[in-house]
Amino acid sequence: KQWYQRRVAITAGVERLQMVVKDCPDFPRKGILFKDIMPIFRDPVLVNDTCLELVKELEKLGKGKPDAIVGVEARGFLIGPIMAQQLGVPFVAVRKKGKLPRDCYSVKYEKEYGFDEFDMQVDSLKENENVVIVDDLLATGGTLEAAKKLCDLLKAKVMAHCIIFEIAFLKGRERLKDTDVVSLVKY
Repeated sequence: KQWYQRRVAITAGVERLQMVVKDCPDFPRKGILFKDIMPIFRDPVLVNDTCLELVKELEKLGKGKPDAIVGVEARGFLIGPIMAQQLGVPFVAVRKKGKLPRDCYSVKYEKEYGFDEFDMQVDSLKENENVVIVDDLLATGGTLEAAKKLCDLLKAKVMAHCIIFEIAFLKGRERLKDTDVVSLVKY
């Protein structure tokens, strides 16, 4: 009975996710429909349940517990540490170019509305560590693909990408076809 009650709560939480996300047309530039997830963080229960649901979906893959959670700047920093805490594993940051001290690997990438560059500290992951990359949204897949390239440079093994929202018509999964993708809400 307790499992059933929890499942009902999680399902209601996923439905609530869809209700609280705000569409922002023409942001950050004309022709883009931006999904603003920040209202989620006004509800600590919803945040926790969202992260728990991502962890549960990750467990369903049957690949075991990851050695670390890799969070992509910036919104991956909001859910990644919570998931890492729930799993009892470290959190590792992928940041925009120039934001991390010490030696870093860098990867340039194209995203939905321009180009960017990510850094990851060279000692942030160990060779053969199993990691999960976390972000809020999968659109064209460029951001998650870049984060995976950084993990590959560190010789870590990416088990999966965990995201809250997926914009399916942009076909970001196709760029990530060699790695499992877990998403809670598809648009």
